Amino acid sequence: EVQLQASGGGLVQAGGSLRLSCAASGFTSDDYAIAWFRQAPGKEREGISCISATDGTTYYSDSAKGRFTISTDSAKNTAYLQMNRLNSEDTAVYYCAAGKHFYCSDPWSKYLLHGMDYWGKGTLVTVSS
Repeated sequence: EVQLQASGGGLVQAGGSLRLSCAASGFTSDDYAIAWFRQAPGKEREGISCISATDGTTYYSDSAKGRFTISTDSAKNTAYLQMNRLNSEDTAVYYCAAGKHFYCSDPWSKYLLHGMDYWGKGTLVTVSS
């Protein structure tokens, strides 16, 4: 059974940091790109970062560039999203997802949402100002 489990959310003050984890099981992560999305109340789900399985190429949305870093640990079958300099606009439920053979790059970012095959349950990040 394929499972993705996001964790690491919580309450943080503006300017602080959090590291989210996404533990994957039930599939070979070598074939799957891992992406992070978020959804704030009343807003559409937004793809914020992605890392390709083939060559580690990454994508970041404008809102994430310079503040967030995506990484993977293949030995642990876990992906991470390090989030720094958080602000109130980062408050959202964060989801990780996996997409087979998806290539993470700016030109392909418009297909990010529909390019994912598996989704995990979200983890809530609340940034207090």
